[in-house]
Amino acid sequence: MFLFYKPSLDRIGITATVRTVDDAQYQNRLRAFDFDIITNGWPESLSPGNEQRGYWGSQAADQPGSFNLIGIKNPAVDALIDKVIFATSRDDLIAATRALDRVLLWNHYVVPQWTYPYVRSARWDRFGHPDPMPKYGRAAFPTVWWWDADKAAKAGTKS
Repeated sequence: MFLFYKPSLDRIGITATVRTVDDAQYQNRLRAFDFDIITNGWPESLSPGNEQRGYWGSQAADQPGSFNLIGIKNPAVDALIDKVIFATSRDDLIAATRALDRVLLWNHYVVPQWTYPYVRSARWDRFGHPDPMPKYGRAAFPTVWWWDADKAAKAGTKS
């Protein structure tokens, strides 16, 4: 990811050095917030809740090992997290999460990625799957896929 990102930074006058570290060093750097930039994902469910405090809340910002890797300390974010957690209806939850999302994006805490609406995968065409596919779950491979002998025969594979 960073090797792809570096030329864009160079073009706007930011000098970046990409360095590879081993897994243990990476984990220790994450725990201590000892980095300038990382690639990360914050997994979400369709009903976000208490985990938002750990991801974005001010209290988690100084806790080594927390998931508030950005170090966000923002009272508006904290108030919106409470709105998410204590929403009394699905409509309120959706409104609160959208508001939280707008504030997080507006403050430029992250560079959004993984916005491509499809999952790219390379495979032999020897599997069947439901149509339409489930809306969530990274194309649900291999959970809802099955072996299709007819497709396998066309692809030239038997097992």
